[in-house]
Amino acid sequence: MEYAAQYYIGHHSNATKAKTKKAVQTVERVHSIGTTHKGCTRNRQRQTEVRSGANVANAFLKTTFLPKLEIKSVQPRMEAEKIETDFYKSLCAVARHYNGFEPMDTRAFGFPYNLALSVWEVENHLKRYVRNWNSLRLVQDDKGKTFFISEEQYNTGATLYYIPVVPLYKMLRNRETKNIALLLFSVFAYLYHIADIPYYRQEDAYIYWQYEMITDWIEQDDEAELDSRKEELKVAKWCGDKVEQKIFNRKSLDVFALRLESFRPKNDFEQECLNIAKGFFTLYTDYPATTVFQHAMCANDDAEQEDEVIGMNKYISFIANANGWLYETLAESVNNEFNEYGTIEEPTIVKIFSGANITDCNLDFENRLFPLIGELCYLLNNH
Repeated sequence: MEYAAQYYIGHHSNATKAKTKKAVQTVERVHSIGTTHKGCTRNRQRQTEVRSGANVANAFLKTTFLPKLEIKSVQPRMEAEKIETDFYKSLCAVARHYNGFEPMDTRAFGFPYNLALSVWEVENHLKRYVRNWNSLRLVQDDKGKTFFISEEQYNTGATLYYIPVVPLYKMLRNRETKNIALLLFSVFAYLYHIADIPYYRQEDAYIYWQYEMITDWIEQDDEAELDSRKEELKVAKWCGDKVEQKIFNRKSLDVFALRLESFRPKNDFEQECLNIAKGFFTLYTDYPATTVFQHAMCANDDAEQEDEVIGMNKYISFIANANGWLYETLAESVNNEFNEYGTIEEPTIVKIFSGANITDCNLDFENRLFPLIGELCYLLNNH
């Protein structure tokens, strides 16, 4: 389901003080990551890969990737046998962890092609049957032990998950939509307190400083036509403060279940809002203390500058509105800035099959949360 039109950066001029280009929707495409990455600060020791061209995440100090089919058959047989033994033990662990499939016996093909064939088989299986699977690496640590590292990742699609606040405030001020607004206030309270979505009126939020920069542009321009833009900024701040006052008090979260039980939808819009609210409440019940950043990880391990990474806190946030001049300017500014980055931070889980216990965590929370945010944005932007 598409929640909004797509907007690709890199094909427009820099943001200006006066005029901006066509606005984008709240849930938007913001950056197409190329094959060359800059990355964030992690372990600087490079790793040589067996297959995939992507880079593994952190936590693998003193580990090297084995070059694909470059393990010389003329090397000492004892060393080759150790690699094979470690390899098949790790392969069995991967097979048990992921759906318990039966790998083929490749030992008859000879070293190192037996390894390459098994890697090809397991990668194809994971690609087809494991949701969110991203890559598989065959590595060798500084003690000569060979094992697999698997990476699972939720693909955010280079999308802006910006939740508008002003539409909810307007719904609250309208007698016909007040009840549904109160229900959505419980949703906002969950996203604010539990999911930990950044709020644009707080100084530690990325969007706060974007709005401050836009305010500075306007204050430095004396054109009379900017009066309406100043008013839009004023409304964004005022409504943002009012809504935050209501959701800051955890009462809206405490009465979430009660509001769901008592709400009776009168039309299709209210029914859709109710369905979304139920989805968020179920997620809250299943994950009562989980934040959107629990698995935040840079996908590129070659990173040297964290400020060259599009952090999750930059593309997930509450904002004032997704319509009008202010959002046009915000969207262009954000996309121009993201155009300078080479790597995007996304929910990522790394599993190491070296004989130790394998983490049982997954991306179920993210698989449910992000689509719900998209639906919420769509409803608020199109009401």
